[in-house]
Amino acid sequence: MKIPCTLLALACAFAAAIPAFAADTPVASATLTIRADTPGPVINKNIYGHFAEHLGRCVYEGIWVGEDSTIPNTRGIRNDVVAALKNLNVPVLRWPGGCFADEYHWKDGIGSREKRPKVYNSHWGGVVENNHFGTHEFLDLCEQLGTEPYLAINVGSGTVQEMMQWIEYVTSDGPTPMADLRRANGRDKPWKVKYMGIGNESWGCGGSMRPEFYADLYRQFQEFAKNYGDNRIYKIASGSNADDYNWTDVMMKYAGKKMHGLSLHYYTLPTGSWTGSKGKATGFDEAQWITTLRRTLLMDKFVAGHSAVMDKYDPEKKVALIVDEWGTWYDQEPGSTPGFLYQQNSLRDALVAAINFNIFHTHAERVTMANIAQTINVLQAMILTDKEKMILTPTYHVFEMYKVHQDATFLPLELKTPDYALGEEKIPMVSATASRNAAGQIHLSLANTNPREAITVTTTLTGSTAKKVTGRVLTAPAMDSHNTFAAPNVVAPKSFDGAKLEGGKLTITLPAKSVVALALE
Repeated sequence: MKIPCTLLALACAFAAAIPAFAADTPVASATLTIRADTPGPVINKNIYGHFAEHLGRCVYEGIWVGEDSTIPNTRGIRNDVVAALKNLNVPVLRWPGGCFADEYHWKDGIGSREKRPKVYNSHWGGVVENNHFGTHEFLDLCEQLGTEPYLAINVGSGTVQEMMQWIEYVTSDGPTPMADLRRANGRDKPWKVKYMGIGNESWGCGGSMRPEFYADLYRQFQEFAKNYGDNRIYKIASGSNADDYNWTDVMMKYAGKKMHGLSLHYYTLPTGSWTGSKGKATGFDEAQWITTLRRTLLMDKFVAGHSAVMDKYDPEKKVALIVDEWGTWYDQEPGSTPGFLYQQNSLRDALVAAINFNIFHTHAERVTMANIAQTINVLQAMILTDKEKMILTPTYHVFEMYKVHQDATFLPLELKTPDYALGEEKIPMVSATASRNAAGQIHLSLANTNPREAITVTTTLTGSTAKKVTGRVLTAPAMDSHNTFAAPNVVAPKSFDGAKLEGGKLTITLPAKSVVALALE
């Protein structure tokens, strides 16, 4: 149909009079009070822990390339990866699994690499594991990083004696058989290894056990986890999956007095289903954006639920909740090796990381460690590698922006935020956390979950004053913006000028789909 020119002109004039929508123009507002006058617990630095399993290209190619590799390395460990992880102040690293741990026999990974037995990795890709990265190599990595090792003990297919000998091999300084074997393999002095997980997912791949059975098995194993010299083992029991509160109840009832920590695993899946498609890492729509963030917010419910169960048996909170597997889990990238769980990492993952840290901080009295799955090339990774190339992911940048909260004092918040809604789905538009470090500096970290709209956050600070604010922001043009080997800096932190201090009030304009980190002095 032909539109008369006069009507077309009127329509054009009317359209021109309507201001175009801009994602960085605030159309919503929130209020925030930082209670510096009522400080909370210390945020344990171990909440920023990592997890490296013998899975896909996490260890081999990601961490370990071998001493003869043309990729620059120190005793076979990639120099670029070590430098990148050191920049995160990685506090603790869990190894060798995961499901792999309950099929791992540590003696396969010591001695001359050429003589180490090759074994079948039945869990992850059905590949041959050559055991070139074993106990010495892992603890060398931890020393290069300046990080605490966290060993996952084989309970599913291992024995009490095997565990005892591993602990002796690693930590004994005496004239004992395993200490002498360690010396014969080139390490005179013992290592300090504090954290040990006795079993992994014992309800599933670690043995398909009932909680009552595992509680008794845990009691047996932990009794023989002996301390040598001044090394003191922090014993972590295999805990629940997501909302299995009965597992936590049984473990605390029958074994709570014999553990230092109890684990919790929860993965964020856009579809919420372990069968069929879990959702794509990139190329998703806004419906999967909001669903993913809503599902990751369930972490707060699960941590609170398990903490309440633990409080029944441990009101003094002597037993920690250790969230030693968390992160996003999508369909692996098309064309990648089946079972390797290689996935891209987008701006959405940055929001997921920030939200989870904010949750862990809120529960810092009970949550003292968390280990993202996984460090390199697997699931929600910090780093992706392709032969000699390496890129940092949006999740890496959130870890770097948030490292200021490590061992700082949590400051409670009073946040009033509108919802971000899409159809029937809705979640809080703003997520935030704050802490004060030993020097008295306050750090405030915020996330805007709305991918289309900015928001103004009017902030009041009680019990302290601020004269200066500086910050950085992580955002990008699209919901699935991500870094590639061809374009490694699509998603990277930039300086932030959207925070203003006037008359004791801090006004922050959070861009759409962003993470912002502020320092108040």
